[in-house]
Amino acid sequence: MTLAAVATYPREQLFQEIAYIAYHFHWPADQILDMEHEERHIWLREIARINREINEARRR
Repeated sequence: MTLAAVATYPREQLFQEIAYIAYHFHWPADQILDMEHEERHIWLREIARINREINEARRR
């Protein structure tokens, strides 16, 4: 998938999602861009869940 192919998806939001996943999992941007929207959102939710667990453990 290229950035031109995602004209209907807000570009800034796409960059934020790519940065979030790449930061946490150290995956290359091309690999993340190749994901379908739903798959990318599954990973976003999983990262958020992991972060919540870490933050809750720190409060204990």
